[in-house]
Amino acid sequence: MATELITALDFPDVEGAMALVDRIGEAGVWYKVGKQLFTACGPRVVEQLKQRGKKVFLDLKYHDIPNTVAQAVASAARIGADMCNVHALGGPAMLSAAAEAAEKARILLTAVTVLTSMDAGELAAVGIERSPEEQVLRLARLAQANGVAGVVCSSLELDAIRSACGRDFVTVVPGIRPADSSADDQKRIMTPRQAAQRGADFIVVGRPITKAADPASAAVAILNELQ
Repeated sequence: MATELITALDFPDVEGAMALVDRIGEAGVWYKVGKQLFTACGPRVVEQLKQRGKKVFLDLKYHDIPNTVAQAVASAARIGADMCNVHALGGPAMLSAAAEAAEKARILLTAVTVLTSMDAGELAAVGIERSPEEQVLRLARLAQANGVAGVVCSSLELDAIRSACGRDFVTVVPGIRPADSSADDQKRIMTPRQAAQRGADFIVVGRPITKAADPASAAVAILNELQ
């Protein structure tokens, strides 16, 4: 499977988000809808993306009691999302319930391991003494053991996850920055080419595309780099 590009729609309103999608045109297939946009616009943004023939990663990182998360996963599928995610720290019962709901609803489910804005110091501050790689690997194995199709992880952990969980375990990698762009608030980052070479199934790119003078050209350049 070739690495696929997901463009992050980090916008405050649906009008700005759809204007960008239309500017990118055929270069964009997958789009990530996160907390900012979904809180402002709700299911309407997913509906408008589906009307344009796009695929949607609903990035709401569900983390609650098992039944609540299972119902949320089912709702994500009903509004048209193609992929959604949960926090792996929700534990085995929650992960299993979410995975069962995802299988019934036919939506791709991934689990967040460690946010790419967190390093060893950030983990230690919340009581986790393992390194980011050790924590990511522990949570990836937990997610896989409970039926989740894959994880959201940093590209720096891709090799370890591939070794531990196999090639069919899906990896979604944020924190991707082309070589000539700013790291912004990401701490564990790689270029699109590096992530593809390590076997990422999906990469998530936001500001290098959405803030570019020509978003379509920026997306095409990343797609070319993935080849």
